[in-house]
Amino acid sequence: MTSETGFNFSPSVHHRHLIDTLEPSLSYRGDDLKPWQLKLRRKVRQLVGDMPEERVSLDVRTLWKRDHPFGSIEKIVFSAEPYADVPAYVCLPGGVEPPYTFFICLQGHSTGMHNSIAVDREDNAAPIDVPGDRDFGLGCMKRGIAALCIEQRSFGERRERVQQKISSHGCHDATMHALMLGRTLLGERVYDVDRGIDYLLSRGDAHPGRIGVTGNSGGGTVSLFASALLPRISYAMPSCYFCTFRDSIMAIYHCADNYVPGLLKYAEMPDVMGLFAPRPVVLVAGKDDGIFPIAGVRKAFSHLKKIYAAACASHRCHLVVGDGGHRFYAEDAWPKMLREIAKDA
Repeated sequence: MTSETGFNFSPSVHHRHLIDTLEPSLSYRGDDLKPWQLKLRRKVRQLVGDMPEERVSLDVRTLWKRDHPFGSIEKIVFSAEPYADVPAYVCLPGGVEPPYTFFICLQGHSTGMHNSIAVDREDNAAPIDVPGDRDFGLGCMKRGIAALCIEQRSFGERRERVQQKISSHGCHDATMHALMLGRTLLGERVYDVDRGIDYLLSRGDAHPGRIGVTGNSGGGTVSLFASALLPRISYAMPSCYFCTFRDSIMAIYHCADNYVPGLLKYAEMPDVMGLFAPRPVVLVAGKDDGIFPIAGVRKAFSHLKKIYAAACASHRCHLVVGDGGHRFYAEDAWPKMLREIAKDA
């Protein structure tokens, strides 16, 4: 769009031209599926930045454990890498015998993981109301699913509190620091999910073939990339993130932690999600979501369905659209996911 002066002064005008003329070189075009996935996964893994070559001891510590009407909840801390500790809630459903189906639950830009179990962040004994079905841990427990609710880097208890001056957007500082180090904050968050899986498999009560990941907004972002890159994830339920890059993070203001340098040269978002095929995915969207527009969601889903068809798994690829905005829709999403889980029982 040219300005009223007749000149193209706004950077977004030039960038939109680049987007419109760009053909992502590794986008799915009917290729033989497995070689295509291998090639794109390798590229996405490279673009999300460096990750540790060696894994440190998890060094799991329990902070508290208590009964809950839906089962039991334990608060733990484990180490992802040196000087990067991860607080988490382990939610076990009552009346269910192990091995458990576990979902790793990820909050987005919010006050933190405490929302997943509907308690105050500073006083975990004080209950709170959580809007938008974002009490993921409790939602899992009610449905007989165990949950590991981890705190993402730069959110909640892991928010930046040490450096001299902190940006108004808590994720911005860590995003920029990671880029200077050859990393991305998104890649670091995916690595935390991977270490969370290490923890679950160390417990002895998690079914190794029934580990899922879910989250809304920034949690949906990491859910999508983690499912694309981590082969130990069996179920994916990203909420209010799946769209096209073109119609979402390349068209509307989003926090810097959504961006992966160079990715759009190679793939659109449904291509990245297609790395999860043929495993079951339930994509959650809001029809009135102003930052991940539903038209872009449907366009992306149409492309993703082609990838799942090539994997002979169209029946395991679902889109649910809630009647509202940027939130999770538990009553729309969980029935489809529970049916997928039941197929593997």
